[in-house]
Amino acid sequence: MALKNLLVHLDPSKSSLKRAETAIALALTHGAHLTGLAVAHEPSMPSYVEAEIPAAVFSRMRTNLKADLATVIDAFSSQANAAGISFETRTELTLNPVAELIARHARYTDLVIMGQADTDDPLTGSPELVEDVLLGSGRAALIVPYIGAQQRPGRRVMVAWDAGREAARAVNDALPLLEAAEQVVVAVVNPRRGRDGHGEQPGADIATHLARHGVKVQVQVYSNRDLSISEVLLARIADENVDLVVLGAYGHTRLREMVLGGVTHDMLRTMTVPLFMSH
Repeated sequence: MALKNLLVHLDPSKSSLKRAETAIALALTHGAHLTGLAVAHEPSMPSYVEAEIPAAVFSRMRTNLKADLATVIDAFSSQANAAGISFETRTELTLNPVAELIARHARYTDLVIMGQADTDDPLTGSPELVEDVLLGSGRAALIVPYIGAQQRPGRRVMVAWDAGREAARAVNDALPLLEAAEQVVVAVVNPRRGRDGHGEQPGADIATHLARHGVKVQVQVYSNRDLSISEVLLARIADENVDLVVLGAYGHTRLREMVLGGVTHDMLRTMTVPLFMSH
């Protein structure tokens, strides 16, 4: 599947335009249409508090919020116009969770570009925002670090491979990026060999599959029981000059803390390069 219809989530945070730069670079590379979505939660208070606050206060809060989103949209439009891409913009306020609205828009695109949560900048949203969109949209997401990324990530890609369903889904969704990459490294950490694990040659089967798609791929197996999987991956990302990581996103309602609290959770919080994820 080609990437022809992209969505980027915009907000008033300091990192929003860095995220937009990455989205615009992807749109240029793939000849894709890009939608910039600026969305925020309607100003509201608990009913027992709201009754004590003059309506003019809420009106002013709403006006200021709309002005902030308009500023973000104007900056994005200037970037997109300068790049010469096909694009459109949307602005919405919602009383429902913001993630639900982003997920609804994302369902009609090939890929949604979002930003990593920055604990020093609450305007980036909560750490759960990306996870909620991933689990609710049915679409792959590219998450850009709040520090920004190379102008066009995807030249040297790492696939975090655990031979599971989610990793297989992520690899399939990422094929347009993998096929365009200069080099792809399949990273296997502490593999479990055998028929029910990674096979006798961990990473070999997925590498063969990718090679049949014309992907320039190699396999790296890392054994390290002293570090977590995410720590091993982060170290190799730096050593291998990786600029994009593909990995599966895990999550399931009540079990969320247990399964999203593993590699997915850790990488979302410690990422140094963009992550391509799907669930």
